[in-house]
Amino acid sequence: MGEAPEISRLLAPIALSFAVLAGVILGTYLVRRPALTGAVKVWLFFGIGVLPICAALTGNIGGYETSKSRAFCASCHTMTSYTADAADRESASLASFHSRNQRFGNESCFVCHQDYGLFGSVTTKLTGLRHLWVYQTRYAGGRQVKPGEIELYRPFPNGNCTQCHSTTLPGFSDEPEHGAVAEDLKSGAVSCATEGCHGPAHPSPPGAS
Repeated sequence: MGEAPEISRLLAPIALSFAVLAGVILGTYLVRRPALTGAVKVWLFFGIGVLPICAALTGNIGGYETSKSRAFCASCHTMTSYTADAADRESASLASFHSRNQRFGNESCFVCHQDYGLFGSVTTKLTGLRHLWVYQTRYAGGRQVKPGEIELYRPFPNGNCTQCHSTTLPGFSDEPEHGAVAEDLKSGAVSCATEGCHGPAHPSPPGAS
């Protein structure tokens, strides 16, 4: 399923170190109760302000990087059929093909589904919170997800494909199928990932119609 990004493994002990140092400073102050000299105030400034902020910052960055991994997506059981297919090297789906890419294979879910707008990282994570809300309000309490019930909030944007596949190389324009739908591809009226073109992105879950 892929591993957590290297940066996450590096930042976790750093964040913990900041938190431990802050705890040592505050614990020492509470036990010894020294006079509030200038030096003590500086130490408290680090213990109450600088170090906790550094711990929160590095922890959040590490958490964000972890949430981009395919392993993180696979931790939600409703996604396991999709992530299992992405990890299947024998599958012919787009998800599997792209997950074999050494540059971003372990983050293929995030790379293909993220918002590539100006504030893409923020809006992508806000959408993730929406996923959590939908799951908790619709499926919490034991109700199982029906086959084929998971769907995108909006059509998959071709811009996510053209971030890598520029459509400007001669081989693209030489394909008659591409030329016939060029304007529709730009407008989004036709999706790159349809069954008749380069889809399916994911196979239908077992039992789906």
